[in-house]
Amino acid sequence: MIVAHAPDGTPLAAQPEGTGRPLVLLAGQANDHTWWDAVRDDFPCTVTVDYRGTGASGKPDAPYSTPLFADDVIAVLDELGIERADVYGTSMGGRVAQWIAIRYPERVRRLVLGCTSPGGPHAVERSAEVRRALMRPDARETLADLMYTPAWRATHPGPYRTLGDPAMPPHARRHHLRASDQHDAWDALPRISAPTLILHGDDDGLAPVANATLLAERIPDARVHVLPGARHGYFEECRPHASELVRDFLA
Repeated sequence: MIVAHAPDGTPLAAQPEGTGRPLVLLAGQANDHTWWDAVRDDFPCTVTVDYRGTGASGKPDAPYSTPLFADDVIAVLDELGIERADVYGTSMGGRVAQWIAIRYPERVRRLVLGCTSPGGPHAVERSAEVRRALMRPDARETLADLMYTPAWRATHPGPYRTLGDPAMPPHARRHHLRASDQHDAWDALPRISAPTLILHGDDDGLAPVANATLLAERIPDARVHVLPGARHGYFEECRPHASELVRDFLA
């Protein structure tokens, strides 16, 4: 683990691993780097990051945003001496990845956006039923069902690393939720110049698959691959196919 510092002084923990061309892996909302534990070994050289508010990073009680998270990732790359990298973000990590590619085009060689959306009024939101279910006392079980199909869960009982960092303080959880909800890159998406691959499961109740089409329509020359029957955790449940798609694209 290394520790970088954001422009505001917040310590940012990152976990570089392997050798070769670096791939930055960005997790979902309220998750630390362990989101990627199940698939990280599929890529030869990776950099994971604990967002501010999660893991070993600082947890300031101040507003967070997806552009701020993007700036934090660049601070990590600067600390590591990485001038240019591939970036793969899933869920809220895909929203952060959009801003990295928009604001720092010279730092991104290729971009992969998984199970994410453009945000704002143009995005296709999850249903009211899903929103209500996520507010119930058994929300953790509901979230697991939204991440993985029943058939996969039957043979993979967990524990799952994608259901949130349990050590996060309440204020950080609130700031993460607000950052993801307020994301809106719609107007800026056409400025993305990095070759882009969009991956999505067609049974994703957290980020409906229609968002993949919206992103592809806004990002120049983006290509889309939809995984049949997959939910929000496609990258884990559909391993190794999903990882192979990413490797082939990055190659």
